Amino acid sequence: MPTPLRLAMWSGPRNISTAMMRSWGNRDDTIVVDEPLYAHYLFHTKKDHPGAAEVIAAGPTHWREAVAQLTGPIPGRKTIYFQKHMTHHLLPHIDRAWLGQVTNVFLIRHPREVITSFIKIVPRPALEDVGFTQQADIFTWVRNHTKTTPPVVDAKDVLDNPRRTLHQLCDALGVPFQEAMLSWAPGLRPTDGIWAPHWYKEVETTTGFKPYTPKADQVPATLDGLYRRCLECYEMMYAVRLH
Repeated sequence: MPTPLRLAMWSGPRNISTAMMRSWGNRDDTIVVDEPLYAHYLFHTKKDHPGAAEVIAAGPTHWREAVAQLTGPIPGRKTIYFQKHMTHHLLPHIDRAWLGQVTNVFLIRHPREVITSFIKIVPRPALEDVGFTQQADIFTWVRNHTKTTPPVVDAKDVLDNPRRTLHQLCDALGVPFQEAMLSWAPGLRPTDGIWAPHWYKEVETTTGFKPYTPKADQVPATLDGLYRRCLECYEMMYAVRLH
């Protein structure tokens, strides 16, 4: 039997994390879980997100309960447990020790593209809203505690050449690449979070990774300080990405 792989992929908002969840979920040896710390995040922060009450009710609202599931037996008799995480959901009070029990991977995207997309929803984001500092902190914790550099993939690389980039990621993780990772049936999944109807309208129609298209939008001057801080975090991880 292959060695079980509990794969925690850490991404910020406005990235291709749900498409990556589709990709891994299409493998015959993998089961996925969608943002398992989200209920705790909303319960603790009281953020006014669409469907927040439903998300909290679906739980778990205690981080220790969520972590016990993430580090416990892999559901569905599968050998890979793909965990789609948002970096800002790992709130400061959550003990990081459990990260040593999973294999951590980081999905990055250039902050100009993230911020210009994010401000269409939240015009004046705070630094913690866009997830870059949290992602850099998690990356640094994992690197320091494992004494190795965890795999980093850039969204543009995935979209430019999904086969090559996913093959490189699978090689780095010691699992065979599967052709099924490149395409999937449209629609929602039972493994999607209860919030999917609010957030997954675009992904719902996809059948694979859409080709990368450059965007001309620029970060407003009022957010230049936020952008520069995010860029520092991004460039640190970009320098060690798989390519």
